[in-house]
Amino acid sequence: MNDAHDLELLLRSGVPLVQMETRQEQRALALLDRLQGPLGLPLYRWSVTEGLARVVGGLGMEGEHREPHEVLARIKEGAQAGLYALLDFHPYVDEPVHVRLLKDIALRHEATRQVLVFISHRIELPAELSAWTARFQLSLPGREERLRIVREVAREWKQAHPGRKVKAEAEALDALVDNLAGLTPAEVRRLARRAIFDDGAVTGDDVPAVAEAKHRLLNRTGVLGYVFATERFSDIAGLERLKRWLELRREAFRRGEGPDLPRGILLLGVQGCGKSLAAKAVAGTWGVPLLSLDMGALYNKYHGETERNVREALATAEAMAPCVLWIDEIEKGVAHGGEDGGTSRRVLATLLTWMAERRAPVFLVATANDISALPPELVRKGRFDEIFFVDLPDAATRAAIFVIHLDKRGQAPALFNLEELAAATEGFSGAEIEQVVVAARYAGGERVRHQDLMEAIRQTRPLSRVMAEHIGRLREWGRTRAVPAG
Repeated sequence: MNDAHDLELLLRSGVPLVQMETRQEQRALALLDRLQGPLGLPLYRWSVTEGLARVVGGLGMEGEHREPHEVLARIKEGAQAGLYALLDFHPYVDEPVHVRLLKDIALRHEATRQVLVFISHRIELPAELSAWTARFQLSLPGREERLRIVREVAREWKQAHPGRKVKAEAEALDALVDNLAGLTPAEVRRLARRAIFDDGAVTGDDVPAVAEAKHRLLNRTGVLGYVFATERFSDIAGLERLKRWLELRREAFRRGEGPDLPRGILLLGVQGCGKSLAAKAVAGTWGVPLLSLDMGALYNKYHGETERNVREALATAEAMAPCVLWIDEIEKGVAHGGEDGGTSRRVLATLLTWMAERRAPVFLVATANDISALPPELVRKGRFDEIFFVDLPDAATRAAIFVIHLDKRGQAPALFNLEELAAATEGFSGAEIEQVVVAARYAGGERVRHQDLMEAIRQTRPLSRVMAEHIGRLREWGRTRAVPAG
């Protein structure tokens, strides 16, 4: 973390407007305060509640000019060289008078040496000011820094409990420090206290709770969901090729580095055949958090906000790494077409750029039901490590699905003729077989009979028959252009 050096270089480069998007306001102000001497520039701080004040030794003095247009006019007219930290100015940046004042200040920068630093949780200056604007991002603590903070918290607990020491499992401590990546120093300290002060120990039980709390801190847009109920491939029938493929890459992903880091898969197939279960099972089997990206929640009526939501969601996923990012029915968010003013094309471009450039161990699992709606640039070779097709289950897999769902509902699978049930459900998806078991249980009560299952099968019209032409085309595409998952 060498923010002071990096910010000093930026300010010496002659840029007059600096955007600092951060919730660490005090840390940002302290950083600017440190640079007063090296830059030879006084620091001023403005907020709408306290006005403009000179900062001396970290303290503000002589507050005045509270109104936004007043402070900008005062800076322009006074022509006083300095660093001007404008706090939470984001609601006012788009007003035409303010834009003109900011432009006037920027144009006179070489003569006045005035630098305006906008500090807010979110700030986007108008496009007409982009030529004079630069962004600065406060760095986040690295692994050694996070470990130091955790140890400090452990010492705090020890001081509060004389004669006792924090018990820490080595593997759990490593996992805790890894899961605190992507957070500010204050957030790292807060979550470390939550883990340690609970019982004076760091165990494997603390890691999932910290991951969940971290997600709540980072996911401020609400676009990403944290999926608690993951699965295990041992609980999913079929998909043997997919299981082997993932098992071979498990350790490489867990290491989290290297040129051949697994990046993601696309699961195409018939609805109800286990694509979503497979996405959950990747996270469950690999032992990492599962995040769900809601493509519908991304879209915003204001120009540019949708793409911003995408960028923030992907940045959050990287901060949660190592993790699995699941995009269900991805075609609904990036389908080509001109009905939305090009928003879906921009979303696709943002996603493709991230897929190509990301370095964090975020394994992308995208699922799709309609291959015709997917843009060709998404499915071309190299975007995903592999494209798998999840087909309708064969007879052996259908029998295994019956076993899973009967057993889950307290029914003994050995009491049923599984071969007959599998033969009778030709063309059924896994979800449709589950509903057969559910219907039979309602009909038979606590004790399901074989004839109840057969009757439920006779009453079911599977999707493969209702939409035979569409499903047929999809299966033909999958057989010739994707790797079978089963």
